[in-house]
Amino acid sequence: MRHPKVKPEHRPHRYADGTIRIGGEIYGVAAEIDDPDGWVWAALTLMDGSRTAEEVVTRLGQEFPALRARAARSVVEQLIASGYLEEAGAVPPPELAAREADRYSRNHAFFRRVDLTPREHGWEAQLRLRNARVVVLGLGGTGGHAAWALTAAGAGRLHCVDPDVVELSNLSRQMLYGEADIGRAKAEVAVRRLRAVNSDVTVTGERRRAGSQEELAEIIAGADMLALCADEPGGHVLRVWANRACAAAGIPWAGGGYNGPLVTAGLYRPGHPCYECVSAGEQARRRPGTPVDLGGPGVLPTSAGISGLLVAHAVISEITGVPDLVPGRVSGLNLIAPDQLIDVRHPSRPDCPVCGDAARRKAGLDREMNHTQNPD
Repeated sequence: MRHPKVKPEHRPHRYADGTIRIGGEIYGVAAEIDDPDGWVWAALTLMDGSRTAEEVVTRLGQEFPALRARAARSVVEQLIASGYLEEAGAVPPPELAAREADRYSRNHAFFRRVDLTPREHGWEAQLRLRNARVVVLGLGGTGGHAAWALTAAGAGRLHCVDPDVVELSNLSRQMLYGEADIGRAKAEVAVRRLRAVNSDVTVTGERRRAGSQEELAEIIAGADMLALCADEPGGHVLRVWANRACAAAGIPWAGGGYNGPLVTAGLYRPGHPCYECVSAGEQARRRPGTPVDLGGPGVLPTSAGISGLLVAHAVISEITGVPDLVPGRVSGLNLIAPDQLIDVRHPSRPDCPVCGDAARRKAGLDREMNHTQNPD
């Protein structure tokens, strides 16, 4: 970083005792720094983008004669490595057209604030999203909102899959359709609407039902990630198919939905606890004989929308790494008891064929063989 400056979202504050607060009040991003001698505050003040990092080191040495050059350089280097600074005057990369930079300027501000990894220009997350191919399976209440959010955010290629036609009862929660669409294939209508949202995203679709794990594997072939928003055939069965098909393809997936006021989304990545292990762990935690209800017809547009947006957020986070969400976890909320947050995590079962010890060893061997055959 040649001309470092503090990101505007992380403008520091100094307390009376000399402690520095940087990163605002956001949990997981903000930090407090003990600065009894005032070195860090002076460095942050100097790093306004008008000086090189080496010039800041020199000025620190001049202001604090007792501060050795090595220590001054260490202060500057640690601040740069913290992720609270950015390169002054950085411009969008040439891969992004001016219209895209304008369209995604708010995305950029979000990533800049949340991403604490030093970057060359700050658009790296957007470029990763732009280069991704995502399959959205199921275009109902959850899937429609997820597909819209991914399109609006700039996922480069989006493939939308659903077997159904639009019905009147869909319109209370499925945002992509209107009364004039009743009787039309959801995939066809969704593609048309999503293309109108963002012409810079390549949106495709097909009217198709995933009737087996093999068919699901065909649908996700070539994708970077799956957003599973369908609930047929059988919610758990379909999730198991997705779990195994995505593991075989070596890609992550996110899935979510609603069960009355409960809204959840889960993120799964190869090499981490899989859906089947999380599901088995949660089942074992319940009292024997307790029925498991994975959803039903009770839904409001709010619960459908939140579930879809949580799935989209999981997909965006997994693709960009910002924020780096924990995989193998289901999270969500209860809309009638907002203080009851949902956070379900369970370890991999050693004998799990998807993420257990043997599966991880096999995946490691496969990666080694691929690297040997394709060293580049």
